[in-house]
Amino acid sequence: MSKRKTLRIVLGDQLNAAHSWFEQPEPHVTYLIAEMRQETDYVVHHVQKLCAFFAAMERFAKALSAAGHKVIYLTLDAAKTAMPLPDLIDDLCALHKFSVVEYQRPDEYRLQEQLQAYAAACEHEVFEWDTEHFLVPFEELESYFKPGKAVRMEAFYRKVRQRFDVLMENGEPLGGKWNYDAENRNKLKVADFEHIPVPLKFTNDVSDIIARLDRHNVRHFGKVEASLDMAVSRRQARQLLAFFCKECLPLFGCFQDAMTANSPHSWSLYHSRLSFAMNAKMISPREVIDAVIITYIASPDDVPLSGVEGFVRQVLGWREYMRGMYWVNMPDYASLNEFDASASLPEFFWTGETRMNCVRHAVQQSLDRAYAHHIQRLMITGNFCLLTGVDPDAVDRWYLGIYVDAIEWVEMPNTRGMSLFADGGLIASKPYAASGAYVNRMSDYCKGCEYDVKQKHTDDACPFNSLYWHFMHRHRERFQNNPRIGMIYRNFDKMDEELKAATLERARQLMSDIESL
Repeated sequence: MSKRKTLRIVLGDQLNAAHSWFEQPEPHVTYLIAEMRQETDYVVHHVQKLCAFFAAMERFAKALSAAGHKVIYLTLDAAKTAMPLPDLIDDLCALHKFSVVEYQRPDEYRLQEQLQAYAAACEHEVFEWDTEHFLVPFEELESYFKPGKAVRMEAFYRKVRQRFDVLMENGEPLGGKWNYDAENRNKLKVADFEHIPVPLKFTNDVSDIIARLDRHNVRHFGKVEASLDMAVSRRQARQLLAFFCKECLPLFGCFQDAMTANSPHSWSLYHSRLSFAMNAKMISPREVIDAVIITYIASPDDVPLSGVEGFVRQVLGWREYMRGMYWVNMPDYASLNEFDASASLPEFFWTGETRMNCVRHAVQQSLDRAYAHHIQRLMITGNFCLLTGVDPDAVDRWYLGIYVDAIEWVEMPNTRGMSLFADGGLIASKPYAASGAYVNRMSDYCKGCEYDVKQKHTDDACPFNSLYWHFMHRHRERFQNNPRIGMIYRNFDKMDEELKAATLERARQLMSDIESL
């Protein structure tokens, strides 16, 4: 690239110290990292999410400076950060006489559109770089995915495992199976609680960030302390990875879908909690995968292959797959609404004040920690929104705002596609709809709930039961011939007619007064 005076843009989710940009300081290059109002305001965020990103950005800027790079770090206190990003870039170019602008390809469509439009209209030379983070190169995504075409994750996953030689042996999957998901569905019992690891927490002072947010009237929600306990630097992310491999990986697979309300560590369990660090690019997916496999090779008797494969599938399979489905289907994907769902998101998604124990626990944990694991998101809050027909736009905004790891490329296809089936089956081959029986099978939520999970239509019946049957009933024409769920309709048809009618009526009553749940 040119040796002319250059401004390089580093977005808040591009904190990749291994990027080729940072191999050595270049006297003609200055890096811009800024706390932008366009990023705090495009959706209302959890305060811990804002604090985590700003803390990570600030630490990254200091690390670059310590390594000899020239860095402009702008906090919200700089008036310029209230500008749209293109205006800020132009302002800095004029002030510091930059003649070249470079940026890494954003992972969110809105930012990619913004910077590409800027590049097309800019009087300076503008160059786009790859983020050098994902395993599948951006330009190759269309060889795996086609716009508007259903692609199943399992097929993609097998291709990339072969391509990158992950958990493979002589061209075949290690252990003889591609997928060990059937072995990874255990429910936690009381006797298991004492073995749940005490989660690794960090001490990151974010009091100055909180003060800035308040000083500039940035809208936010949720709880935060002066110290943030999540990993906000590469060093902390690597410590968290090492902790996961040593303390959590041996039982991760066994309990990866489990939920409990009765352990002080019910929020963390055996999960890695590395999603924010990976999505902000403080640590790479390849580094995470390699560390997990090295742990397995060193201790195969203590670390089951089933758990290792389950974790690898989340990172190499699911994460890369969601990125591909997002990019090849945008911008149309953002408006898909297969069921014409239009209900409002219940107020208790913002307060946790509901009598449904499972929803209360999942929402309250999210409000408290800006974090919930994948089954809480998919089968509790996501399932509830699917069954009650909540507007996908409202659900997108909630998930994107509340979770610290939520960036649109990974949030939207998970929410709109996997949880809500709003994409009509591009991602999921069936809706992930479930009654209270699933919740009871995978958690202890039902034991502490005032609703009865075994009832369908009584006043104290679990709402998920009647809502489930109502959902299946109203979408019968769409799903009765689906090979994965067609049998459900045969079961429904065998039910007593009075029971069916009462169950559907119970659901109609609940949906007409959803806030009372």
